[in-house]
Amino acid sequence: MLYAILCYHSEAVVTAWTQEEDDAVMAKLHVVHEKLARNGQLGPTARLHPSKAATTLLKNQDRVIDGPYAETKEQLLGFYVIDVADRDAALEVARDLTLANPGGAYELRPISLFMPGGGLPDAVETA
Repeated sequence: MLYAILCYHSEAVVTAWTQEEDDAVMAKLHVVHEKLARNGQLGPTARLHPSKAATTLLKNQDRVIDGPYAETKEQLLGFYVIDVADRDAALEVARDLTLANPGGAYELRPISLFMPGGGLPDAVETA
């Protein structure tokens, strides 16, 4: 069963990390990523740019605004797509991620439709 794990955390906290602190968290997360990849459970993942780079389309109004729509204490920072047996297995993965990157929250949602693409071009830093 496919699950999306949406990663929430305070941008103020995460963007205040030094490069060394950020690298340390990413190294810990990489250990979890490698385990999932070895087990054939890791799908697409992404680390999003800060919410100040976001653009939101208010669908019913066809209006575009800068930044995220939701006013929350924690922002969506990235996501994983995993292929696991059930909700309990997805929670186990989220708990492993939490050990590597404490704080914030992981929201798990089953995915009912997944249409894999042909890959993504190399990312270009624009920040």
